[in-house]
Amino acid sequence: MTSTWLPLKTGPHPQADRMAVTSFVCGLVGTLIFNVFFGPCALVFGFLALRRGTIRRLRAWLGLAFGLADLVLLVVVSMATGTVSWHV
Repeated sequence: MTSTWLPLKTGPHPQADRMAVTSFVCGLVGTLIFNVFFGPCALVFGFLALRRGTIRRLRAWLGLAFGLADLVLLVVVSMATGTVSWHV
């Protein structure tokens, strides 16, 4: 039995592709826990990934959307409860 190595499908800037995925993951995790940290990280990584020309543009845009939603959720919940921290 032989194993073949399949190259990963990446663009001209693989670091930007990893940033897009990191942005998406940070945004998703931020909706559940520690959104004061993960929200801005998702925004920064998504912006940098788009700026550097990622081929994973949808993930970068979703990371930006989730990062923004994290910060909006933080503001809404902290205004409703009167504290900056919240938990599920």
